[in-house]
Amino acid sequence: MSLAGKISIEIGVHATAAKWFNLAAKQLYHVQNLTDRVHETKLHHGQDWHHKESIKNWTYTIDGKVTTCQESIESVDEANKRITYKLFGGDIGHKYKVFKLTLEAIDDRGSAIIKWSIEYERIGEEIDPPYGYLEYLHTGSREIDANLKA
Repeated sequence: MSLAGKISIEIGVHATAAKWFNLAAKQLYHVQNLTDRVHETKLHHGQDWHHKESIKNWTYTIDGKVTTCQESIESVDEANKRITYKLFGGDIGHKYKVFKLTLEAIDDRGSAIIKWSIEYERIGEEIDPPYGYLEYLHTGSREIDANLKA
């Protein structure tokens, strides 16, 4: 049985793809103010939230449990409004060798489709795939969208 996998979810949203990408690429620190799912974010290392060398600490709720991790930006594709983050350490590091979260904001006739993809490698077969993150991303995206379109 493979320990690696990829799961994704697409969510229709009201805010434009440009607003979503701007939030992810230039205002990530603001997410904690837009959804109840994120409890705290802090810059751990670096001077700029959006530099590839910077590391952020995150505290959020997954499956009803407070969860922590660190995050850094792996890649940014402005032309396709796609950004990939590496999540590691904290609770993520206890379960996954690899955990990459990709946001792609796709224009859709005045609104957008947000595609979240999770690429992961579990540390062992006893660890479940991160399906709870899909619910977290779905609900969190709805809460964020309500604030972005306002």
